[in-house]
Amino acid sequence: MKVGLIAGSGDLPLAVLEGCAASDTELHVIALRGTPTHLPAGMIAKTLDPAKLGKITRNFKRAGCTHICMAGNVSRPDFSALKPDLKGLRHLPSVLRAAKRGDDALLSTIVASFENDGFQIIAPQDLCAHIVMPDGFLGQMQMSVEHKDDSEKACRIARQIGALDIGQAAVVCDGLVLAVEAQEGTDAMLRRVAALPETLRGTAAARKGVLAKMIKPGQETRVDLPSIGITTIELADAAGLAGIVTEGGGSFVFSRDEVARQADALGMFVAGLPSVQR
Repeated sequence: MKVGLIAGSGDLPLAVLEGCAASDTELHVIALRGTPTHLPAGMIAKTLDPAKLGKITRNFKRAGCTHICMAGNVSRPDFSALKPDLKGLRHLPSVLRAAKRGDDALLSTIVASFENDGFQIIAPQDLCAHIVMPDGFLGQMQMSVEHKDDSEKACRIARQIGALDIGQAAVVCDGLVLAVEAQEGTDAMLRRVAALPETLRGTAAARKGVLAKMIKPGQETRVDLPSIGITTIELADAAGLAGIVTEGGGSFVFSRDEVARQADALGMFVAGLPSVQR
């Protein structure tokens, strides 16, 4: 198996690189023009425009890739500014239609294009299992009874907005929905919560409220899973939250040990919920 990696921004492409190195899996990396990457320049075989689907496909085939992995964040493009090649032009109408239905439909359309070209899609989590959130609590802090109801409601709200392809995350405090995630992303959502009056949210001295990040129902999990990391902990702290819950076996946690240490130091819990509790 030789994997062609389409690398977006963030920490996930680097985790895939590390996972492939540990398992001796051959990797051929294409970075997307206009998308910053944390990967070492020497590991990138080519940087291509995301609309050049023909060039991307030919590059992977010439390199002998049998599988494609899509990892990292890619901002929604300005479709009017795209300059697709012939293959990209053929797929553009279906991509535009899918984009109007939401991110999940857009990703599924792109995945189908590569599958139709004979590639198998391999999920990042199959290449870097070391960053997948386990079931249970990461650190010493446990979820108290008083936060259980907020956790359950936040998970429920996150799944409901996910079913509408709005976002993956929600914050609930004392039963009140403080925020839901949309296109601005989790970090910006948490900053909104931190800007709310302290009468509505927790503080560092009296933590309350829970962030939940959940898989959207029907989500294309081979290319898009929820994730948390150090920045999530820092922003949840600024918002006075008591804890974070996400999907055990169905989400990524970057810098796991540091996340656990920092959450413990702040008095916050971080939990990966088993499927039976979601």
